[in-house]
Amino acid sequence: MLDMRPVGYVIGLLIAMLGIAMIVPMLMDIAEGRGHWVVFVQSASITTLAGGLIALSCSNGVKEGLTIQQTFLLTTSVWVMLPLFGALPFILGATEARFVDAVFEAMSGMTTTGSTVFTGLDDLPKGLLLWRGILQWLGGIGIVIVAMVFLPELRVGGMQIFKSEAFDTFGKILPRAGQIASQISVIYVWLTFACALTYLTLGMNIFDATVHALTTVSTGGFSNYDASFGMFQGSPEYAASLFMILAALPFVRYVQLLNGNALALHRDPQVRGFMTVIAVLVLLVFFSIQSVFPQHWEQSMREALFNITSIISGTGYASVDYMTWGSFPVALFFFTGLIGGCAGSTSCSIKIFRYQLLFASIRAQLQRIRSPHGVFTPRYDGRPISGDVMISVMSFFMFFTLTLGLVAVALSMTGLDFVTSISGAGAALANIGPGLGDIIGPAGNYSTLNDTAKWILTGAMLVGRLELMAVYVILTFTFWRA
Repeated sequence: MLDMRPVGYVIGLLIAMLGIAMIVPMLMDIAEGRGHWVVFVQSASITTLAGGLIALSCSNGVKEGLTIQQTFLLTTSVWVMLPLFGALPFILGATEARFVDAVFEAMSGMTTTGSTVFTGLDDLPKGLLLWRGILQWLGGIGIVIVAMVFLPELRVGGMQIFKSEAFDTFGKILPRAGQIASQISVIYVWLTFACALTYLTLGMNIFDATVHALTTVSTGGFSNYDASFGMFQGSPEYAASLFMILAALPFVRYVQLLNGNALALHRDPQVRGFMTVIAVLVLLVFFSIQSVFPQHWEQSMREALFNITSIISGTGYASVDYMTWGSFPVALFFFTGLIGGCAGSTSCSIKIFRYQLLFASIRAQLQRIRSPHGVFTPRYDGRPISGDVMISVMSFFMFFTLTLGLVAVALSMTGLDFVTSISGAGAALANIGPGLGDIIGPAGNYSTLNDTAKWILTGAMLVGRLELMAVYVILTFTFWRA
């Protein structure tokens, strides 16, 4: 029988830590003087107490290592439980959100999706706005640890190809995770600090600079304003583009940079591919904007760079309503969101490396067709791609496409139109944030969707953030019989 105590112990500790984190927005509310700080006192008390009791009740089952079943269960359970407790300030606070809306917002935050059901953000208490940023920031660093420690070991979606870079951790998850997290945390904090300082220098006030730094480096996209990043057009868009790109690069390369490997980023085929794709897409959108709205070239380039970077990294900021740019950019934005950044980063979606592996396999297959007697082995970064990695990648593409279709059909059955259904499914599954159309496009949000659609999208955000199979495997009968 599966021993749940090690899983419960870790989850309990993380829930308690989430409760402690609520002290920060509480202090912000006290400083603002609007009397909303009591909400975070109540939320922090409930969350810390519940987490402490869960950890205490499971402490007698703590072991040095975790079995593969426990690891799968832990990976998924964390992203289920934390949003539930993270939703408390939205239920008890000024938004007085219903349960479905609060969980949707918290799940969107923890998965760094950036979709929101709240309107009137400009007038919300600063504590709640800061809490939304903190949820995304914690989710961002959390997914980096998951991508570097758990997923390579669980052989999810071809992530095992990075096992040697993510260190050998199986059977020693907790000690090794702490060792890796200590290095990444320093980089993550300094990247956030540099982003906030840059925003502050470019004219944002200290609160906006702080919250937007939290949601930029996490590639989350929550903003303090209904107009999103449209409030800061100009030089802040260039700064945001830079830090969104930096956050979408593999953090293990930053660790190598700090250890003296100056060419770590340049030698990574993911990084080169990612930068190339961004450059091509930005140029395509730039020329498209210029053909529809002839304007100063700098404005067109800035808007193209910012919005392409925001979508491909999964951040989901919007500085303009790109639905007015014509059909070509809109279609391009949809498919751009299904590309994603690099593995081991805060970005989301399918990821660049999977496309590189897929194209390497296709190239080798075409060579075999042309020269039937030749031996052609697909390679990645100069190394042969093993059969189990390719099977895992192909399975991921199949499951992603199938899930995208099922979610879109399910959304359409709730009464949503085709554009909203397909773009909403893509935005949730790829953790992008805004969809397309008048309802959930860059000029709208998810507040008007029906409750069933919100629950469907909440589940899709979870599944997409954890690379699909990490969630699907625990839904099988064989998992529980093992």
